[in-house]
Amino acid sequence: MTATVTILTCGYAGERVAGTVTLIHDGDLVAVVDPGMVADRRMILDPLAEAGFGAGDVTDVVFSHHHPDHTLNAALFPAARFHDHWAIYSGDLWESRDAEGFRLSPSVRLARTPGHTAEDVTTLAETATGLVAATHLWWTSEGPEEDPLAEDPAALRASRERVLALRPALIVPGHGAPFPPPA
Repeated sequence: MTATVTILTCGYAGERVAGTVTLIHDGDLVAVVDPGMVADRRMILDPLAEAGFGAGDVTDVVFSHHHPDHTLNAALFPAARFHDHWAIYSGDLWESRDAEGFRLSPSVRLARTPGHTAEDVTTLAETATGLVAATHLWWTSEGPEEDPLAEDPAALRASRERVLALRPALIVPGHGAPFPPPA
């Protein structure tokens, strides 16, 4: 089985900010990546419904990192497990584990990709058209070339190289539309 990836909300950054919110479906897995700041929660819930799912159907939520523009609307998904760089959270259970290599499903795994923050995680989904990387290693396809808020620019460059070495077909950036990787 391969995963399907749907952009629920295409993010932006400027005078106002919204994170790109992504739906990944693979068998029993219904995951939302980065349910952060948006102008209206319907911008997440309506496209989710159009994809055939309600908020209660979401099994997992992944945070690329802990900034509010990527986490603010996590409570929309009451039945979900929540994933970050070092644990899975479900109800009042905190299960410690390293995100590196953790599989959410046969076609979806996490990778530690520090740079923007030391705790950044990229969600990797094998789809029918190739690997999709949902990540904050890029803000948008246009840049910025150097992340002005990166905690560790050298680590960010190394993490970008690592993700590009996986030969993704598509990158879903933190604040923009998906794009093919740079040549």
